[in-house]
Amino acid sequence: MEMIVAGYVKVRDRRALADLLAHRRKVLGELQAVSGINPANAVQAVQDEIAIIETGLEELKPPPGSLPENEWS
Repeated sequence: MEMIVAGYVKVRDRRALADLLAHRRKVLGELQAVSGINPANAVQAVQDEIAIIETGLEELKPPPGSLPENEWS
């Protein structure tokens, strides 16, 4: 995941990172809704991936004051 995020950051593909983050959050929600098994390891892995993706998105954030906040979000 780190290599994927690094690649997107390198080419400044914020949309791909945002899509990846949305997907991982969906997977996390589905894992947390599972019953009958203990998905703790998978939940932790997805949470770790989400943290990596969020770090990549932070790297792409424009400097403060360079864009109105609503144009970045």
